[in-house]
Amino acid sequence: MPLYEYKAIDHDGKPVRGSLDAGNIPDLEIRLEKMGLDLVKAKPKQPGGELFSRHKITRRDLINFSFHLQQLSKSGVPILDGLKDLRDSEDNPAFRDVIASLIEAVETGSAFSEALSLYPRVFDNVFVSLVKVGERSGRMAQVLEDITENLKWQDEIIAKAKKAVTYPAVIGTLIFAVIMFLMIFVVPDIISAIVSLGGEIPWYTQALMATSQFLQNYWYLVIAFPFVAAFLIRHFYRKNPGFRFRMDGLLLRMWPFGEVNEKIKVSRFTRYFALMFASGITVLDSIKLSKTVVSNSVLEEGIDRAWKQISEGASISESFQNIGIFPPLVIRMLKVGESTGRMDESLENVSYFFERDINDRMDKMEPVLQTGLLVVIGGIVLWLIVAVFGPMYDTISTINF
Repeated sequence: MPLYEYKAIDHDGKPVRGSLDAGNIPDLEIRLEKMGLDLVKAKPKQPGGELFSRHKITRRDLINFSFHLQQLSKSGVPILDGLKDLRDSEDNPAFRDVIASLIEAVETGSAFSEALSLYPRVFDNVFVSLVKVGERSGRMAQVLEDITENLKWQDEIIAKAKKAVTYPAVIGTLIFAVIMFLMIFVVPDIISAIVSLGGEIPWYTQALMATSQFLQNYWYLVIAFPFVAAFLIRHFYRKNPGFRFRMDGLLLRMWPFGEVNEKIKVSRFTRYFALMFASGITVLDSIKLSKTVVSNSVLEEGIDRAWKQISEGASISESFQNIGIFPPLVIRMLKVGESTGRMDESLENVSYFFERDINDRMDKMEPVLQTGLLVVIGGIVLWLIVAVFGPMYDTISTINF
């Protein structure tokens, strides 16, 4: 049964909050009445969404879920029976509750993809869209296999990204803390000594003085800025379509992850376009369904424009070339697919090439980031040395002994 978060009042009129399993809202109301509570409002609780939950649903849980469901589906076991088997064998209580809710939704007539969409924090838009592709194409086992492999690949890529970013992030944080300490507590005394010597103060030392003064007065703003900026970006990304469009465009261009991000999304699009095309789904329907797995508004808008041109009679390769978003390799393979009549094989080759390139780039990411960090740190240290010792040397060199 699904888990509901509720707000109720007891016999004394005091508010009570909590969570409780129930089949639906009326069932929840009956259960609370037996507890001496009157329901005020309730909503389904999203398992896996708690940041510090002991039973948080992880990517590993999703990999096991899709793998076992794929094996059962491949053996001819219906989705509903497969879900029941998974529910009985699942060790994570939070995920077991989710699977139980999926079973209930499917039993009441919902499609499997519709049931999954009830838990967006567990099954993202890509996962749901791919299952919808499996339902439309009649190749659910293959789609579940692709989902499993995709989740494993994501897990590998994320592990590489964490490895590449962790060292620069830790070292960068330590260096930032040291520089903040120097700017606030050490540099002011040194600057006072430089000023007392007299002589002309160069512009780079004046910049150091201004920076030190700013950090002394507004250090809390500097520390809070990254957190506030991240919160605001996340908020507007969710609420403002125009802001989301600009951010998605930036994410496709931002060094050093932009090109990798673009290839991941294009590879995903071409893979499932090929899958549906091979299943006999029309080109227009294949494009429309495949668009939902991209999860980037810039690429989605471009795919919409290509879809419109194709619906008006243009060729597939010309339409995607005209929107000017997809890499040349994709356009070239679309042309090959049109000329040979093997569109699905051509698009699968695109996914293969991109995935190899993505793995290679992720392996090279760590030394690139480390080198960039060393350059930044070296530049800051050089600035501090020149700004502090430059005026001292100029002053001392004018003294006649």
